Amino acid sequence: MLKSVILIGGPQKGTRFRPLSFEVPKPLFPVAGVPMLQHHVEECAKVPNMKEILLIGFYQPNEELTRFMSSAQQEFKISIRYLQEYAALGTGGGIYHFRDQILSGGPEAFFIMNADVCSEFPLPEMLNFQKEHGESSSFVILGTTANRKQSMNYGCIVENQQTNEVLHYVEKPSTFVSDIINCGIYLFTPEIFQHIGAVFQQNQQDMLLDEQTNGNGWHRAEAIRLEQDIFTALAGQGKLYVYKTPAIWSQIKSAGSAIYASRLYLNQYHKTHPERLATNKEGGPRISGNVYIHPTANIDPTAVLGPNVSIGTGVTIGAGVRVRESIILHGATLQDHSCVLNCIVGWDSTIGKWARVEGTPSDPNPNDPYAKIDSETLFRDGELTPSITILGCNVTIPAEVIILNSIVLPYKDLNRSFKNQIIL
Repeated sequence: MLKSVILIGGPQKGTRFRPLSFEVPKPLFPVAGVPMLQHHVEECAKVPNMKEILLIGFYQPNEELTRFMSSAQQEFKISIRYLQEYAALGTGGGIYHFRDQILSGGPEAFFIMNADVCSEFPLPEMLNFQKEHGESSSFVILGTTANRKQSMNYGCIVENQQTNEVLHYVEKPSTFVSDIINCGIYLFTPEIFQHIGAVFQQNQQDMLLDEQTNGNGWHRAEAIRLEQDIFTALAGQGKLYVYKTPAIWSQIKSAGSAIYASRLYLNQYHKTHPERLATNKEGGPRISGNVYIHPTANIDPTAVLGPNVSIGTGVTIGAGVRVRESIILHGATLQDHSCVLNCIVGWDSTIGKWARVEGTPSDPNPNDPYAKIDSETLFRDGELTPSITILGCNVTIPAEVIILNSIVLPYKDLNRSFKNQIIL
């Protein structure tokens, strides 16, 4: 019997995702037409013998999360439960805190995955790999190849090339260590809790000492990071192996990376969900490339959409509108002849006639097969880094203006053009 645990973080996390994470918890943000988490849940549900999916995070239980869980349970016929941490306990602390829930029913193994990754989720391959490598109780990290410079932004894995054993693990090193990076998807056996438990005990002793010496025992013994505290120690002990995937993978840290992840998933739909991709029909809009359109959207036949566009529920798109490389969220209205490029248009926002809303894509280098998306800093040299344009919810853009490389916070009525600004 198997289980899956998805780590969804909490409201203090996902700050780089603002202003979009104000309206909906980041893990439920729609990527390629469905909530980010649904891609995870769907792949978990396909694994034979998968009994339960647990979501662990420190969001207050909210309506969106409850609604997502109940609809996903019905659709994928699998038990999904949310376990709420009392505080941010880190990637290892959360699963250790809820170890009894994870181990109930006696799973032989369980997957742990971060909610903010976009992947093909090669879970059956990881299971087969685990059977063939090390003892039955070995642990598997999903890895992929990055380029030298970008690898330093991730957890880096040095492997034994014959056996794929992890010999050395460093989280975000300051110099080059390895071009194999951690994808944030793991396969563990229950034995992992002994290793996390040892760190927990050590933390408790350190806290006691800390309190005795300088009365500063504020950091929680339960806050444990899988990457720095567990993997670094397990490396080179014959316990930890890396399964390298050549398939798609990306982090979804910023809004710009959501558009890139949307492109990867839409491309994937040719194999997994061809019914989700729009086609050119008589009397329908012109589609070029991969486009997802929710059945409730109302789109004028003279509009041109794509590539890489996803259109949410109840969106209205007028005559002659052009949309490319964008996510249009539910209830938005794009009036006649407006043009939307490299942009996320927030819930219930309106873009006036002949207006142009445009951003700069933050795509990985297309000439480097191992390039990943850079999580850009918001500012560089005191200026806003050109990136995709984001309109928060209920933003109104008037007719005939240009909004370029800007971030507009929710509930703004703009009255002129802007470029390279955060409009508060």
